[in-house]
Amino acid sequence: MLSVGQTHQLTFSFTQADVEAFARVTGDTNPIHLDAEYAVQTVFRRPIVHGMLGASVFSRVLGTEFPGAGSIYLSQTLAFQQPMYVDTAYEAVFTVQEILPRSSARIETKIMEQESGKVVTAGEAVVMNRQLIPNTKRS
Repeated sequence: MLSVGQTHQLTFSFTQADVEAFARVTGDTNPIHLDAEYAVQTVFRRPIVHGMLGASVFSRVLGTEFPGAGSIYLSQTLAFQQPMYVDTAYEAVFTVQEILPRSSARIETKIMEQESGKVVTAGEAVVMNRQLIPNTKRS
């Protein structure tokens, strides 16, 4: 059963091939993600990972690992605080903030650059899982 304060972590990285595949699937072909010559002229100095590709890790984990299979993703807030880069190690951290009615939970979601510890993406998700989240009733 899920409980307040419980955490889960996942270490991951993306390759340029991942970024290119994401661009093909979504149609987001912004050159900041795909063109090194273009990117060098920007504040980032090199191509950056799509913010939504980075955040897709939240869906991966919440739907399959934590709280686990059968979870229904109800909502997600996101703040892109720092750019993400290919071939860089990141850690996604999930922390249960509150158990809600109807077998739901509010979970803090964040991605940190593994080496520096800087938060690159932060937010909050609400998920439902009737098997793994205790059912609470409002008083």
